[in-house]
Amino acid sequence: MSDTSAAVPMAEAFEAQRDRLRAIAHRMLGSHTDAEDVVQEAWLRLSRQDVTGIHNLAAWLTTVVGRISLDVLRTRQTRPESPYDDALLPELVVTADDGPVPEEDAVLADSVGLALLVVLDSLGPNERLAFVLHDLFAVPFGEIGRILGKSTAAAKMLASRARRKVRGAERPSATGREQREVVQAFLAATRHGDFEGLLRVLDPDVKLTADTPTGTVVALGATKVATGARLSASAAPRGRAVRVNGLPGFASWREDGTPLALLAFTVTDGRITDIRIVTDPAKLALVNLPDPA
Repeated sequence: MSDTSAAVPMAEAFEAQRDRLRAIAHRMLGSHTDAEDVVQEAWLRLSRQDVTGIHNLAAWLTTVVGRISLDVLRTRQTRPESPYDDALLPELVVTADDGPVPEEDAVLADSVGLALLVVLDSLGPNERLAFVLHDLFAVPFGEIGRILGKSTAAAKMLASRARRKVRGAERPSATGREQREVVQAFLAATRHGDFEGLLRVLDPDVKLTADTPTGTVVALGATKVATGARLSASAAPRGRAVRVNGLPGFASWREDGTPLALLAFTVTDGRITDIRIVTDPAKLALVNLPDPA
């Protein structure tokens, strides 16, 4: 068989794996741009490989994508900026939140949810890889151990530790209705410039991430977030309650109907632990918002 004819089935076999590989890289990295780069690098490595020595292509590619993603995560630890890129925003599913909230809709547990990506970012690279590959893609611990250069038992321990962190942070104890009440209290306190009211609903370690026209701004701590919210009280817009990937949120528009801001809140134990705000018009244009109220 010629090199050209051999390359055709290899390319076809890779394309059959592409979506899965991209999904793994995206869960690992939280960035479509980085995920695409990882998958492309995996293809380049495969194209240079003697495929006759690969007995399980899916496992081989999973190992390659896992190791490349691990390198990206370890490099990213030195970066101060948020890893979430513009391409993540179109995945934000925003729906009107006008009626009763089902109890079972307290949190979006889907693995592509923004909330889970935020939680995963708090894990160490090895923990994240072990959790993502095993719990989301059912990769055996033996394979995970080989990717990490660790034993199967060590891989199990890493995944278990990550699972405890994810469960503790990803699944707020409040029901959907209780979450919405906390968010409504935050919005009311913001409108009235009620500093004490804001502190009552903000977790002491709350994190606010704002995507603005000039870049990403991060504020940490209840005092700083409450101060910023109170200062913006006079500009508090009119809008409507929404659900953002299953999380309670708020969308607002200007008088001419153009989107002004989108907020998503994570509520844990009756307090807001994370706020994501998008005010960049270019990014808002990528999100399918409901009609203004």
